[in-house]
Amino acid sequence: MENSTKLTGKNVLITAGAQGIGESITKHFIDSGANVAIHYFSSADTANQLVEVATAKGQKAIAISGDLTQEADANALVEKTIEAFGGLDILINNAGSLVARKMLSEMEAEFWNKVMDINLTSMMFVTRAAAPYLAKNDNSSIVNLASLAGRKGGHPGSLVYSTSKGAILTFTRALSAELGPQGTRVNAVAPGLILGTSFHNTHTTKESAAETTAGIPIQRAGNAADVARAVIYLASEYDGFITGATLDINGGVYNM
Repeated sequence: MENSTKLTGKNVLITAGAQGIGESITKHFIDSGANVAIHYFSSADTANQLVEVATAKGQKAIAISGDLTQEADANALVEKTIEAFGGLDILINNAGSLVARKMLSEMEAEFWNKVMDINLTSMMFVTRAAAPYLAKNDNSSIVNLASLAGRKGGHPGSLVYSTSKGAILTFTRALSAELGPQGTRVNAVAPGLILGTSFHNTHTTKESAAETTAGIPIQRAGNAADVARAVIYLASEYDGFITGATLDINGGVYNM
């Protein structure tokens, strides 16, 4: 991958950066010459392997574990990134999970709050901690991972997940207005069916994936690299006038 995004030497923090879409995002930033702080919750081996790849290229890299639903862990993640790199240019808020499918009739407050905390509250914690450091740069960037489910409502059983992802769309718009004056752009991506990730391996049956794929205009499901390329674009310096936007990555299933 050619370095065509002016990312060489930029300091990037990626939450959940060692699995699925996050792993692909991290690899794309490494290939673009960036220094990467890779947050992980359970994927320690992959995180450490990515650190080795980056350092072998002469770039700075660090793997940091943490439960981002805990405010202290979120703050520590940013602090350790700053200690390692001396600054922060780009934040990728990728952490999130459906956890399990539950219909409204079986929804418990504990489960509702858990999914909201994983997908939304954790994003607020990390972003709040990172914003002052992003403000020290003339051109900094945040990219949030939303979902097609946040646009359409998702499949049955994804009520709380879809609601949290829809909230990320609004969070992105509101934050872009708030952080714009400090020079920080805030955008989101909303992936559709992205196969080959633990998310869909766990929560999507082969039959459901085939049915969804049949309805995609370009007649294929997406992959993690499809999302990573879009994230790289939004995070780069080429799109300095784009903020508060959500880029839909779904093969044409949903557009507006």
